[in-house]
Amino acid sequence: MKHSKSNSNSKSNFKPKTSGSSNTSNTSNAETIYGLHPVRVLLERSPERVVGVRLTDRRDDPRTKEIEDLARKQGRPVQRVDANAMKSSLGDVAHQGVVAEVMPLRPWSEDDLFDALQTAKDPLLLALDGVQDPHNLGACLRTADACGAVAVIVPRDRAAQVNATVRKVAVGAAETTPVVAVTNLVRTLKLLKEAGLWIVGADAEGAKPAHEADLKGGTVLVMGAEGAGLRHLTKQTCDWMVRLPQLGTVESLNVSVAAGMLLYEAVRQRMVAARK
Repeated sequence: MKHSKSNSNSKSNFKPKTSGSSNTSNTSNAETIYGLHPVRVLLERSPERVVGVRLTDRRDDPRTKEIEDLARKQGRPVQRVDANAMKSSLGDVAHQGVVAEVMPLRPWSEDDLFDALQTAKDPLLLALDGVQDPHNLGACLRTADACGAVAVIVPRDRAAQVNATVRKVAVGAAETTPVVAVTNLVRTLKLLKEAGLWIVGADAEGAKPAHEADLKGGTVLVMGAEGAGLRHLTKQTCDWMVRLPQLGTVESLNVSVAAGMLLYEAVRQRMVAARK
């Protein structure tokens, strides 16, 4: 399908049919998130997933009081606990005196993703082509959340999936940013291209510097695996390949670092355009 700048921001009614999607979530075990911002956002966006909130008895500032009031308004249990007890249960993490037990975010299917794209304005997506290290997946989720990405797409096989390590590294983002595990990443990218999104791959030898690429419209940023980079078929599916400037001696960047730089380049461009 041929793209043009004039239709890059347009919405498409295209919705692919996928098989094997599920609308049921595994509610067997609650996950722990902490920090003022992650807990507040979850209470605002998905209060039904919050099992309970714990606050240290030493915190009575306006931001903590806001979370307490919001939890009670949503009918969520709130408990005041000793600060030392909270530290003992969580370990040495920056919990800010605020903890919530939440039901895990249900993994998205392709149907869920394309449903979300129907109402998203200039959606930003991150696709990871076979990233293996759960620490990298967690770091990518954290940055994707900060940049307002609709979702993170990963292959179902031979790639890191959301687990306890990913959730810990993501520091709450695994509970707010959907992960879409797909059977065939190239097929999914082609469907996204047909739906009107630009597919932009990252490669050290990319033809265009990232800051010269137009990332303001609906965009999928595609990152390669550690060491191997993007697969050949994935590169062929991309509309164009971009590179990050490297002025030092290192040959490449960690995939989560590179993903963060590209995501924030997209955010920068969109913020500049919004001010005009």
